[in-house]
Amino acid sequence: MLKTRGIVLRSFKYAETSIITEIFTEAQGVKKYIISGVRAKKSKVSAGLLQVMSLVEIVAYDREDRDLNRLKEIKPAHIYQRIPFEIKRSGIGLFIVEVAQKCLSQTEQNEDLFDFLYHTFEWLDKSPHSVVNIHLCFLVKLSQFLGFAPSGDCTSGTPFFDLQEGNFVDALPIKYALDEAASRLLAQLCTTPIEQSHEIIINNAARAHLLKALLTYYQLHIEHLSEIQAHLILREVLK
Repeated sequence: MLKTRGIVLRSFKYAETSIITEIFTEAQGVKKYIISGVRAKKSKVSAGLLQVMSLVEIVAYDREDRDLNRLKEIKPAHIYQRIPFEIKRSGIGLFIVEVAQKCLSQTEQNEDLFDFLYHTFEWLDKSPHSVVNIHLCFLVKLSQFLGFAPSGDCTSGTPFFDLQEGNFVDALPIKYALDEAASRLLAQLCTTPIEQSHEIIINNAARAHLLKALLTYYQLHIEHLSEIQAHLILREVLK
């Protein structure tokens, strides 16, 4: 038996009444589970608990020789109060969960990474401030866990960020680079906690440009990373 907190990354129907779900667990990283009868009329488990982004506590049968294990119990660890009802928060949340799906699929136990992702969703839900920069701050902080955090300092001598090399440089590279203004914003994001991301002043155009550049940064540093789709919806939502 495995008892742990988890974050639901995706779920899909299986057979007539079952659901297969992929959960990023605190104890063992990303795991896949099947839960039977959850879509039956008399099910004791709400299918809503298996929606993406859900923060849950689970009890599961766990066998290391199986890719798909069985979920015994599931209950909410945090019930969202604002994300389901505010389009900006839900749009940002869906973007974050898609990035997590595609970047963490092979991740094993990493409690610090789990806490970071868990706290990001909690803060997205309860923040009393503007949330429009949270996804940018999230991408920068996540890159630290994935091993390609931006390095160096943005100074008058190194005012440009080279996306391919991952550091601040003195001359604008031929391609895959941020200009001075975007490089300064990136440097701010590197040193700003997610809880203070609202303090960074970015207009819509600069925000969209920086998001596109950060996704390029991820594609340059994660082999075979499939295209992130949710940012197209997010760009419209944040307008």
